[in-house]
Amino acid sequence: MAVQSLGIPLLLLAVLAGGGQSANILGLFTSLSPSHLVIQMSMAKILAESEHNVTVVTALKPPLLHPSINHIQVPLDEADGKSFGALVAGMAKRDTGNAVISMLLAMGSMKPLFAKMEDVLRHQRVKDLYEHSDNHFDLVILGYFMNSLQLSLAHKLKAPQIVALSNPPAMLGTVLGNPSEISYVPAMNVVVEKGQTMTICKRFENLLAFVGHWIFTLLIEQNNDNIYKDLYGDDPSMPRYEDLHKNISLIFFASHGISEGPIRPNVPGVIEIGGIQVKDKPDPLPKDIADFLNGATESHGAILLSLGSNVKAAHIKPDTVQKMFNVISKLKQKVIWKWDDLENTPGISENILYAKWLPQDDILAHPKIKLFITHAGKGGVTEAQYHGKPMLALPVFGDQPGNADAMVSQGFGLSLNLLALEEQTFREAILGIMENPKYNQAVKAFSSLYRDRPLSARQTLLYWVDYVIRHHGAPHLQSPVVHMSFIAAHNLDIYAILLALLYISFWISKRLLSVIWRKLSSKGDTKKKSSHLKHKNKKLKKHKNQ
Repeated sequence: MAVQSLGIPLLLLAVLAGGGQSANILGLFTSLSPSHLVIQMSMAKILAESEHNVTVVTALKPPLLHPSINHIQVPLDEADGKSFGALVAGMAKRDTGNAVISMLLAMGSMKPLFAKMEDVLRHQRVKDLYEHSDNHFDLVILGYFMNSLQLSLAHKLKAPQIVALSNPPAMLGTVLGNPSEISYVPAMNVVVEKGQTMTICKRFENLLAFVGHWIFTLLIEQNNDNIYKDLYGDDPSMPRYEDLHKNISLIFFASHGISEGPIRPNVPGVIEIGGIQVKDKPDPLPKDIADFLNGATESHGAILLSLGSNVKAAHIKPDTVQKMFNVISKLKQKVIWKWDDLENTPGISENILYAKWLPQDDILAHPKIKLFITHAGKGGVTEAQYHGKPMLALPVFGDQPGNADAMVSQGFGLSLNLLALEEQTFREAILGIMENPKYNQAVKAFSSLYRDRPLSARQTLLYWVDYVIRHHGAPHLQSPVVHMSFIAAHNLDIYAILLALLYISFWISKRLLSVIWRKLSSKGDTKKKSSHLKHKNKKLKKHKNQ
């Protein structure tokens, strides 16, 4: 239940709610993407279940909310929702073939995202968190989605900070001083076969992708910097915008590099908690879904079809929807289809169950599910990998094409272009995955590897949250690079001095050699002249004697 008033200090709520070992933790989860919120709220739920006193700020209504979490929702204007929907729709219908180019083309449409970040920080319910002197937080966890601007709240609260990111360390790892390693660590949507090194062409592609992402990030940061100056320009207690990240203790990444790859060096502040949203034990399914799945035969099983929370029914071309229905309605399998407009479904068929919202993780854990048709969002792919379910990917935008390509390269399924989907290829892909055991075997083998960890994702989260709190932000975890300028971190000043010394040495050597040469040349000329005079005098003397 959302907190209706912040008049009672949150510290008092904390004292009433928990024991002596509890910490006051603030989660700032304001992404407009529901899939990100699923992962972030899973983290908050785990912390609340561990008797921490958790307050969460969101823009969207959370899909799950632990009863002991203090929830503050900054209302989302209808215009904000429509603008974000239009942004997703535009990217869903734009087939650029490259995620970075797609994001760069969408930059002009991202103003609602930045406006919402600013609205959150200006909202009185958020300002109350630091304006009430009795409030105290031991830690702030920021759910990252292009919102570095909101790192400022931890500075206002004078609290250490952890960032939570729904991507691998290649994204945002440089904030912690993580090496980029462009020669062998793929950028977003660049896929390298597991165990293989990059060819020269692939390294060139990776460099271009890295530069494209750098440009995209630079544009975002410039926009955030302008908003930051407008918000805090007259506040001397606030650091420069470019110094906000120096308060980050560590980053939780939704990945598991040992199994997913690539193998790469990480600084201590990189903590991977891939699969954090997967429950140790699945919750019971809603009765209608449980009955529907139990009605599937053992030989045919069932299929889950979900294109995520951002892509709505209206974003998909009507003829594409019709083609999908024509194929799915003729399958022998039961199909659960996530569809947000239940009043206008693609069609009626006994083997299809439409649902506006689905407990995806719990459904994928069901033994009757034989295939997951997905948009290849990081969260969904992770859940399918964990439960050992083969996939058919229909990626739309962002990191989804790269996730799909990586999934295909590992042998977990196939991928098709949603914008160019045809009935025959769609049917053949579904039957090909269902009838060929290699996909099922590959993903189940990976599932065993993915689960094999010294600590589970849940245990890793709890350990490192408590560690940062115990050590008051754990500044010793930070790489020295975090506090160095770009020039110092890359030794550019040293190289400049060495080049200058080499130039000076070369110049001095050249001058010295020039002087020595002139002197030697001068002596040679004098000696030659003297020899010539002697020879001339000798000739004159000889001539006189004759």
